[in-house]
Amino acid sequence: MIQVSRLSKQTNKTFEGKRDGAGLTIAIAVSRFHSAITKKLLESAKSCLMRHDVTEEEIHVAWVSGAFELPQAVHALAQTGRYDGILPLGCVIRGETPHFDYICQAMTMGITKLSLESDIPIVFGVLTTDTLEQAWARAGLESDKGIEAAEALLDLIHVIRAIQSS
Repeated sequence: MIQVSRLSKQTNKTFEGKRDGAGLTIAIAVSRFHSAITKKLLESAKSCLMRHDVTEEEIHVAWVSGAFELPQAVHALAQTGRYDGILPLGCVIRGETPHFDYICQAMTMGITKLSLESDIPIVFGVLTTDTLEQAWARAGLESDKGIEAAEALLDLIHVIRAIQSS
């Protein structure tokens, strides 16, 4: 008797995101540190979400002091159960001390842990750059990480929903 593997019995499925924000409620946690940059990221992310039919009333923003506080804010937002997705936005620029490394590692690990433990899609929208010029380049002068992160969040929301409903 020939055994057919479990994988060959399954039909092939492809799960893809879509950039449709209709009916979604999105939380954005934003760091005040380097606020000129983070305000630009927020403006871009909100504009992108609204272009994809998330209403302005359904975009809730939580401001925190710095990038280190982002994981705790994301955690609090996730615990409410009110959001379809959460987008942390921030900017950490390397200085002359190892502080950059500690903050980036703690913040990244915290957000990663939350994204894996939460049922709510969370996308990383924090700039970690060596210079202020690099941060501005990523905040809209050369690319716009606010837009990219908002689009990634919409995609992820729909990919996870498609996977869960299959």
